[in-house]
Amino acid sequence: MSDKLKPIIAIIGPTASGKTELGLSLAEKFGGEIVSGDSMQVYKEFKISTAKPTPYQMQKIKHYMIDILSVEEEFSSAKFKKFASACINKNRKKNKLPFIVGGTGLYIDSVLKNTEYDFNENNLKKSSIDLTKLENIELMEILRKIDIKSAEKIHVNDVKRLKRAIEFFYCTGYPISEQVENSHKVPSPYKSCKIGLNFKNRNILYERINNRVDKMFELGIVDEVKRISMMKIGKTAKSAIGYKELLDFIEGKCSLDCAKENLKQATRRYAKRQLTWFRRDKEVNWIYCDEFNDLSSVLERCSNIVNDFLNEFEG
Repeated sequence: MSDKLKPIIAIIGPTASGKTELGLSLAEKFGGEIVSGDSMQVYKEFKISTAKPTPYQMQKIKHYMIDILSVEEEFSSAKFKKFASACINKNRKKNKLPFIVGGTGLYIDSVLKNTEYDFNENNLKKSSIDLTKLENIELMEILRKIDIKSAEKIHVNDVKRLKRAIEFFYCTGYPISEQVENSHKVPSPYKSCKIGLNFKNRNILYERINNRVDKMFELGIVDEVKRISMMKIGKTAKSAIGYKELLDFIEGKCSLDCAKENLKQATRRYAKRQLTWFRRDKEVNWIYCDEFNDLSSVLERCSNIVNDFLNEFEG
């Protein structure tokens, strides 16, 4: 193993699959610290809707990339890569094993694969093209005409990525797929061990999602969104799952029960997109939690994976 590579552990998977708890347990066992790999946990005002670790958990194990921005500020995978890499360097200076834990695949890959962003992101905000009124199928038709490679990789229901790919083309003059190809020419400085959590029985995952949403309403997610809606919220934060669904209720466009069901549905769809992203990575060690008797058995299996990885790395 090259002594230039640095070990890093990634705990990934769909929302509500148990990544936070597993990451905490493994970080404690292996003397690590955690970098959040969630695109919305960076925002201070999103307390309930992003299912952040509790204050006790963050006190027990040092966490990075949580509560570092206001919802008024924009964020991106390029900024995440820059900030998270700096956090990992701090982590290493303390001789701690870095764990990146979360479900935002694009952001996590930007770190693990050492994605280089050689364009000015500010230019992407100056596009005059209005995509807000187009349906996902119409967006896909546009993308196929300008960037067939991206169209083949982006799911038709992934509206956020469809819009970004189209905007990128009209702002830079070249397809984002070309940017992606050029962005991985510099090898990653990391040797990563990736553990993915999932369930063979998808209904178990969906039930966990539904229960999490119910808990969010008990904790006061409606009041949280009310407070945020009075701020000058940025484009990135507006895309957070939970914001639009609850805003519809706050503005009188639907009932509370309808908003809750819409949030559950949106979260389930997001989980599907997360799984689609992560399944493309053949390096992931998938753990199907419903194949184990209890959480301690899951932890034991994952601990063995990390142990084997570290022994191979040191060897």
